[in-house]
Amino acid sequence: MADDRTVLEAITTRLPGGGERRDGQLDMCEAVTSAIDDGRHLVVAAGTGTGKSLAYLVPVLRSGRRAVVATATKALQDQLADKDVPFLAEHLDEPVVVSVLKGRSNYLCRQRLVEMGAADEQAAQAGLDFDLDLEGEASTPTGAEIRKLVEWAASTTTGDRAELTEEPSNRAWSAVSVTPRECPGAHRCPSGDTCFAEDARSAAQASQVVIVNTHLYAMHVATGGMVLPEHEVLVVDEAHQLEDTVSSSAGASVGPTRVLAAGRGARRLLKDTAPADAVEDAASRLTDALIPLVDRRIDGDTPERLRSVLELTRDRLTALSAALGERRDDDLDTQRIRARSSTDALRDEVEVALRLPDTHAAWVEGPATQPTLRLAPVDVGDLLAGALWPQVTAVLTSATIPTGLPDRLGLPDDEHTELDVGSPFDYESQGLLYCALHLPEPRAGGYEEAMHDELTSLIEAAGGRTMALFTSWRAMRAAAETATERLDVPILVQGELAKPALIEQFTSDDEACLFATMGFWQGVDVPGMTLSLVTIDKIPFPRPDDPLLQARRERAGRGGFSEIDLPRAAMLLAQGAGRLIRTAADRGAVAVFDRRLATAGYRWELVNALPPLKRTRDGDEVRQFLRSLRSG
Repeated sequence: MADDRTVLEAITTRLPGGGERRDGQLDMCEAVTSAIDDGRHLVVAAGTGTGKSLAYLVPVLRSGRRAVVATATKALQDQLADKDVPFLAEHLDEPVVVSVLKGRSNYLCRQRLVEMGAADEQAAQAGLDFDLDLEGEASTPTGAEIRKLVEWAASTTTGDRAELTEEPSNRAWSAVSVTPRECPGAHRCPSGDTCFAEDARSAAQASQVVIVNTHLYAMHVATGGMVLPEHEVLVVDEAHQLEDTVSSSAGASVGPTRVLAAGRGARRLLKDTAPADAVEDAASRLTDALIPLVDRRIDGDTPERLRSVLELTRDRLTALSAALGERRDDDLDTQRIRARSSTDALRDEVEVALRLPDTHAAWVEGPATQPTLRLAPVDVGDLLAGALWPQVTAVLTSATIPTGLPDRLGLPDDEHTELDVGSPFDYESQGLLYCALHLPEPRAGGYEEAMHDELTSLIEAAGGRTMALFTSWRAMRAAAETATERLDVPILVQGELAKPALIEQFTSDDEACLFATMGFWQGVDVPGMTLSLVTIDKIPFPRPDDPLLQARRERAGRGGFSEIDLPRAAMLLAQGAGRLIRTAADRGAVAVFDRRLATAGYRWELVNALPPLKRTRDGDEVRQFLRSLRSG
């Protein structure tokens, strides 16, 4: 039987346009095969254009092992499920059984529809308008949305929110779905036998490969393996985000909004509303205790006033749960089970906040009208070392692997292999990396005005065709305002339209410029001459006051900057610069308006993470190059 490398090489010739041989892709495929066969973890950097999804899918699908592929973005999840896997299924001899599994709240809940129908009927019998418990009648925009969702429920076979042609508001969708905290489980739900989420889980159980998002996989780890089917192989695509995703999922979040919702949700389910009244009162007290702490990290013992309110909140949630648990034979039983499950989950998170483990960072984030106490583990390495790496053979891949990532993820040194297969692109002949050394440092006076001058000059040379990336919303808006005044090309600005619509407009207009912040530094693919210039205002160092990173710096001691801040900045800078060259035919320039890229002692850590474009400090050379692209 042919080996995986040979099979992949044959399959790629059947890609649209005949495909092309990519040595890095074949090397990665061979390494994934070895990792699966030997049970040894693999960390592989696969630069843009490698075709890493096919490089890991071929050996995974041919291995016969049950596997989970976790992706960081919905776009990548859709690409795997709708494009890559079906293509491989046509050309592999082995049967391919793959499913996509999402979090429970992504699926329509049939029981919520049953309860909604009962409420509608009762209201009609009483001669009342149907308000869906949404503080408004069905004729309101939200009510109209829900009516459409109910109609869709009659025809959908999956109940997956992604099927909808129009994105519903969060308020409307929450009326027809449940969170994992609310769901009582199929065996305790009258609609459990026809549950869309359970159908998806059953399909996953019967699949060789299950595609999920990284957040769902992190929940699987945080709950001790309770979310996904057992599996032998794990592939994490865009693995550079795994550390933060696991940290977020393994933490806790307690705020008055959730506490108030617990009280209000239980009120109509109880004959005696006193326990619900008490919980709503606790929410008000929690607001008062948290407001003075907004934007502050809680270092050491919990402030006495906050501790007292958290204890009160825990005790009142316990009492509310007990009241919801009283047995009654009526139509509201399932709703009480759901409310109790959600209340218990919230109480457990309050308990974690009260314990304030020394392994976690704790802080209060705003806005002041809705303060929230957040907790997250400082180091996820111990968690993963105990709960994940002994259970699976993992392939962690990304275009950029931050320095030290395997150590921070707790991968044992003697149980993993690291590999960099590079990129098939000839970066040195395809583009320029320009550092505007003549500009003041970003914190110096006059920087912003000088940066705007340089930015508009480059855009003018490029004839538009620019993705201008910024490290803050304020900087983006200020630059966009200046560019709009000075330039005669369309200026698209993040926030004016939804992200897909912005990208579509940018791609379809040869002269358009797109001004954006961190949400566009990764996962945006605009090949061709529509994009000839990527600009970056500053080296994207993380905020010095980020509570979780503060705790990690303290743990790292004197090495905090080099171990925490610098790898993150290098990775994000590389991701931003990577928006430029997406195919072998692309040409253009990356301009960085932060002179530290050329002067700081740590500059080579940043430069070496970037695509190996030809480097220059000469602005005239860049402008001449951009003009030549327009005429060529």
